[in-house]
Amino acid sequence: MGGAHARRLAADGCTLAVADRTLTPALQALADEVGGAAFAADLADPTAPAALVAQVRERLGDVDVLVANHAHMTMGPTATVAPADFWSVVDVNLAATFALVQAVLPGMERRGGGRVIVVASEWGLTGWPEAAAYAASKAGLVALVKTLGRELGPRGVLVNAVAPGVIDTPQLSVDAAAAGVSDEQVRADYAAVTPLRRIGAPEEVAAAVSLLADPALGAVVGQVLQVNGGTTRGRA
Repeated sequence: MGGAHARRLAADGCTLAVADRTLTPALQALADEVGGAAFAADLADPTAPAALVAQVRERLGDVDVLVANHAHMTMGPTATVAPADFWSVVDVNLAATFALVQAVLPGMERRGGGRVIVVASEWGLTGWPEAAAYAASKAGLVALVKTLGRELGPRGVLVNAVAPGVIDTPQLSVDAAAAGVSDEQVRADYAAVTPLRRIGAPEEVAAAVSLLADPALGAVVGQVLQVNGGTTRGRA
């Protein structure tokens, strides 16, 4: 999804900084494609968020729009999950997002405002068996977004979230292997329980990110935009 976000925001006219744990050829190719710059940052390291933002600022200037798309996921029965594994997921998904917001906030305020778009998950709203750490971390992001929306909105920094459902990414191959079925079968199974009768595309999530990044959309704050084909509907 990160690639789709980058391409959509570049088409919107943004100058992009794209990051991954390491500077892979694929990451550099994406940066070249969108006319941006590539950076390495392993957000499992608690010092990485501030260091990443400092590097971006030095090369491109203050950040106007932060898209927190990173994620770490492990699955397993709750009874056997090691505490270290649980906290590693929470640290990357939740704590690193908080640290990134702290790091970009001074620059956004210098520029008179900004946008933060957090990529949460449908599982953060519904939970999911054998995904306690991931679901809890994503639920934490939802609460974080609502809190920061209230706190930072008056300062011109609008914080919102996108909560994707099942999206056509390589994660589906992991799901298929876990279920012992083909990729095609797991896609069909997910589509069958989705009101739209299909799974989502990364470009559809990117369209939601683009909407929330739009400087003309100034009255949306602390919201969770659910991009899931109708599987979850409610006030969350």
